[in-house]
Amino acid sequence: MSKNYLLTYSEQLATEIEMLCQNIKAPSNTLFQIRKSSSSVYANIREANYGQSKADMLSKFEIALKECSETEGWLQLLYNTKGIDETTYKNHRNLCGRIRRMLIASCKTLREGAK
Repeated sequence: MSKNYLLTYSEQLATEIEMLCQNIKAPSNTLFQIRKSSSSVYANIREANYGQSKADMLSKFEIALKECSETEGWLQLLYNTKGIDETTYKNHRNLCGRIRRMLIASCKTLREGAK
């Protein structure tokens, strides 16, 4: 069985964000929101693997894509407000970017397969 990199990377993102939130000082709402968005990326990708149809799978991937973008926004806010340093910001942003590109490609493939 081949490795599901999208699932692996999304699990890594959710885990790393959770660990980050446990170790930084930032407004509680910001920490809540970034935890929620990053874990939603992971949850929706997991759910997509058991989609009832290609349309269901596409919907889950599209939600994950939006949540990934939201996670990047919260990372930017944490960086702008000095909650995280530049290296931490760039490492997590790059992981989000990797996931986002994979989701975009997956959505495109699913849309083309639906035609």
